[in-house]
Amino acid sequence: MRFVCYADWGELPASANALFAQGEKESIFLSRAWFENLVAFGLDADQTMLLACVVDGEQVMAILPLAKCAGNTWYALSHRYTPFYSLLLADTDQPQVLDCLARGLAQLPVDSLLLKPVADDDGRVHDLQRAMAAVGFSFYRRFRLYNWIYRVQGESYQDYIASRPARLRNTIARKRRKLEREHGYDIRLFCGDEVPDAMADYYAVYGASWKANEQYTDLVDGMVAGFSGPGWTRLAVLYVAGKPVAAQLWFVLHGKASIFRLAYDEAWKPWSPGSILTAFLMAYVIDTDRVEEIDFLTGNDAYKPDWMSERRERFALSCVKSIKPAGWYEQFVARLKNMFRGR
Repeated sequence: MRFVCYADWGELPASANALFAQGEKESIFLSRAWFENLVAFGLDADQTMLLACVVDGEQVMAILPLAKCAGNTWYALSHRYTPFYSLLLADTDQPQVLDCLARGLAQLPVDSLLLKPVADDDGRVHDLQRAMAAVGFSFYRRFRLYNWIYRVQGESYQDYIASRPARLRNTIARKRRKLEREHGYDIRLFCGDEVPDAMADYYAVYGASWKANEQYTDLVDGMVAGFSGPGWTRLAVLYVAGKPVAAQLWFVLHGKASIFRLAYDEAWKPWSPGSILTAFLMAYVIDTDRVEEIDFLTGNDAYKPDWMSERRERFALSCVKSIKPAGWYEQFVARLKNMFRGR
């Protein structure tokens, strides 16, 4: 069993795909498609990929995806769109695998690692933290973001919507009638391979929304291209007289629906096209995709509790190599401040 770092996807043994397949069952943001797209389009100019792995023979037993940079801190291979980060870990020999991974991480030519956003109840991260503590790492955890979800538990859409606040149900019904009566509307759902060609309508809506311009167009287009082939994408567009006025991009994988991007034309705000479209997609993923969980990803927006039922927290975990010389505490605090500055 040995610690190996890979800086190129072509170097990674084929056996790693089993870990990515296992990871994507938990989150689309642990899939190989997500990480490959992030490396292609989402890294900062001074960052490169480094996959810190444990390999036993030809079998990859663990992968900790990192972003390597010139400074004394390396970071989780993540993005501002990442709602959840973790290591990928085989089911067998976990204590030995994590010990090997921790010892290897201790030999990296950096002072600290910043892993984010991690879940407080992620057993893999806790076990890795214990293994790293045994080889001389100290840790500091701070709040990073909120994550709202809804656990469907076999309900139909009618069951779901009946459990939502009355003001939300009334708003959806009233705004549907108003929009239909005053203008008429049509909703089109694009799935899988249909989505890339429909993204022009998504961007038209986004450009007319309060969000102005999509800052990470290449990353979003890469996600759509990578996720559409396997059928993971759902793009719903609401049209009035043939013009797109609201659009939402969701991803559905292994029983989980991830609400990725929402936008509507600001001029149509009085008709609440966004709420109408969210209700449409909720009905589709619950009754047709039969998902078990709906995830609003990042953010604590005031409207999310109306649609969701549970709020989770995500944290940034700084892992700092222990320092023994005089002044070690001051150096430790300085490293923490430098690590979090501007991140």
